[in-house]
Amino acid sequence: MSEKVAVVIPARYASSRFPGKPLAVLAGKPMILHVCEKAASSCADTVMVATDDERIFSAVTAAGFKAVMTGKNHPSGTDRICEAVAGTDAQIVINVQGDEPLIPSSVIDELIALMKARPELDMATVAVPAVREKMTENNVKVVFGADHTALYFSRAPIPFLRSGGVEAPMWLHWGIYAYRRAALEKFVALPPSPLENCEKLEQLRALENGMKIHVLTSDLSSIGVDTPEDLAKAEAAIKGMLK
Repeated sequence: MSEKVAVVIPARYASSRFPGKPLAVLAGKPMILHVCEKAASSCADTVMVATDDERIFSAVTAAGFKAVMTGKNHPSGTDRICEAVAGTDAQIVINVQGDEPLIPSSVIDELIALMKARPELDMATVAVPAVREKMTENNVKVVFGADHTALYFSRAPIPFLRSGGVEAPMWLHWGIYAYRRAALEKFVALPPSPLENCEKLEQLRALENGMKIHVLTSDLSSIGVDTPEDLAKAEAAIKGMLK
């Protein structure tokens, strides 16, 4: 029997950098609906938004997508998606961030195919080539080994190019994860870790506790929306696609 796959999109209204971000209007509709459409175009069995806000819940369900209300005190989006899938039969859970309105559906399908083909993997994520000069602390970078197992994630410019050093590729981490159900439950049972609290990156909790994250590389593009300025970039990109 094929493993059931659920795409869960965590979305909260409160955001220090961009309050109300999921409902920010992008190309005539709330940004969260763009993410729902991308996820619904994948081969996942179920797509749902996990939120603690009635406004987001109403916008999603009014558009015909599934949403579930979750607790308000989750320390991370991963804790939120774990609650959302608790009553489902999903064995593979794909966490697509609600601020990735342009993420290609094909990338979601690649992650699903990877997890089904390699049952030994607990977690997987995606990275794309980055231009060092364009990266800021809002961009999360990842370095990984020859076997594509993640070594570290950071908002800092890693790998750091020291004077006299030889340039190495920089990889931009996308906000999408694949979890084996048991690995997801293990992750949320762990307390927030020191590096996680330092960098404000929850995936570091997994690395600090010996969990391996496989990094799938892609040459496709997306625009993660962290700020209102990013929203304008996404709007311009969508308009460009429609020309």
